[in-house]
Amino acid sequence: MGAFFGAASRRDVVLDVFFGVDYHSHLGTRRAGMVVWDEGSGFQREIHSIENTPFRTKFEKDLSIFSGTVGMGCISDSDPQPLLVRSHLGLFALATVGAINNAAELIESFTGIGHQFMAMSSGEVNMAELVAALINTQGDLVSGIQYAQGQIEGSLTLLIMTDRGELIAARDKMGRLPVLVGKDADGYCVTFESFAYGKLGYADEHELGPGEVVRITPEDYEILVEPRDEMRICAFLWVYYGYPNSNYEGVNVELMRYRNGALMARDDAAHGLLPEVDYVAGVPDSGLPHGIGYATESGKPFARPFVKYTPTWPRSFMSANQEVRNRVAKMKQIPVPELIRDKRLLFVDDSIVRGTQLRETIDFLYGAGAAEIHMRSACPPIMFGCKYLSFSRSRSDYELIARRKVLELEGEEGERHLDEYADGHTERGTCMLRAICEEMGFDSLAYQTLDGMLDAIGVDRRKVCTYCWSGRE
Repeated sequence: MGAFFGAASRRDVVLDVFFGVDYHSHLGTRRAGMVVWDEGSGFQREIHSIENTPFRTKFEKDLSIFSGTVGMGCISDSDPQPLLVRSHLGLFALATVGAINNAAELIESFTGIGHQFMAMSSGEVNMAELVAALINTQGDLVSGIQYAQGQIEGSLTLLIMTDRGELIAARDKMGRLPVLVGKDADGYCVTFESFAYGKLGYADEHELGPGEVVRITPEDYEILVEPRDEMRICAFLWVYYGYPNSNYEGVNVELMRYRNGALMARDDAAHGLLPEVDYVAGVPDSGLPHGIGYATESGKPFARPFVKYTPTWPRSFMSANQEVRNRVAKMKQIPVPELIRDKRLLFVDDSIVRGTQLRETIDFLYGAGAAEIHMRSACPPIMFGCKYLSFSRSRSDYELIARRKVLELEGEEGERHLDEYADGHTERGTCMLRAICEEMGFDSLAYQTLDGMLDAIGVDRRKVCTYCWSGRE
């Protein structure tokens, strides 16, 4: 997905940006960048690959060459960023987060008038460069940001740093991702995860609304574009993406996950689907709080039958080699045999997307002697690939296990009954659950309902994006 962190202060902000970006490492796995500015030396920038090495390891050696009272950095799952852009609007750094579904058409519209884009080694155009080109068609940065957001099909949240010692932050026009401003005695910062600036000594100051644009200087922040009323913030921020101690729209991630697990257990009990198990567990790491909520509500003991070994393998997807990634994923899973052998286990995972890694986990648990494995998903069956934040990188919706099972069970006719398949209490929903259990090796399976998940979040449901489950805008 990606994220950014920026700061403007009356003191040097290099360490704030360094640690602030590092605290967003859970949101991106491919590229990272830092850029700082001061009046004497101007812009200083570095971009590194973080596919094989954590952010802080890559950038620690750069700290000695950075100095500045204004800085920003980003974690990216896509293109190298931040970019430095020189145009009639001045010299500025730009970082973007989101998805541009009509990129080819937009690029063609520029090449038709003679504009040339630099090609990356892949031959593709850097999406931040495309955004910069859209911004530069207008007479000022704010108008350019609004124009770019209006032209893009998908989502666009961005951060700009100018050579005037200021930051300009813009939340996506539908507010699909959060943007928050923090304040300390010397200045301000802007970020995605609220806990990141809390650890750095900043206090909550302002949460941007959908489409809102703010200017941030060491002295103050100024609202340049008022927020819109309509919002579609991503539900996966609470279910999976967000860090436990972050808050979005006033709702804490960890507490939402406890509520979510409890509601799932309550629904299972109401429908007579609460199995007799020895332990309830969460699939590490984001499944753990959902599992705690389920265990507390159901009265079943909570346990950790396996843990992830992360000191040397913080991620299972670091290597570009798929075989290595698969092996690392297996090597990370360390069993507690006394909590697995001959035990009936119920696991709660944050989501079930394609099911590939989860199937390997189930095989590992049975190999360690588990007697039964019951699975619960903390969100509904994922039926559509995300077109706003690239949550699911599937090339086709039919790579999603739920959608694939619908096709196998009923062919094209099933496409007209996806809502029924998503409801485990209907005949079609029961058939899909049974088919997934047979493939994955579960003794039982249930998904959180859309209503249950939205109740656990607690935000006005008209303001929450549920596209990947419902297919509705």
